[in-house]
Amino acid sequence: MREECCCGQPHHEWKHGHRYGHGHRHGYGRRFFTKAEKVEKLKNYVEELRKELRAVEEHIKELQS
Repeated sequence: MREECCCGQPHHEWKHGHRYGHGHRHGYGRRFFTKAEKVEKLKNYVEELRKELRAVEEHIKELQS
């Protein structure tokens, strides 16, 4: 019987003494972002906000017409 992950997906087999999952970190690995990574994440967030703002403005125009 295979062990399941917290999301219900099965874990993969043991390899080289480490258990590999399907993308979840489960608390292992780096827990911080570098300054460059933070900047990149914030730039992406700004772009997503701009897209959302454009969509809201378009919706307002549609309602007003």
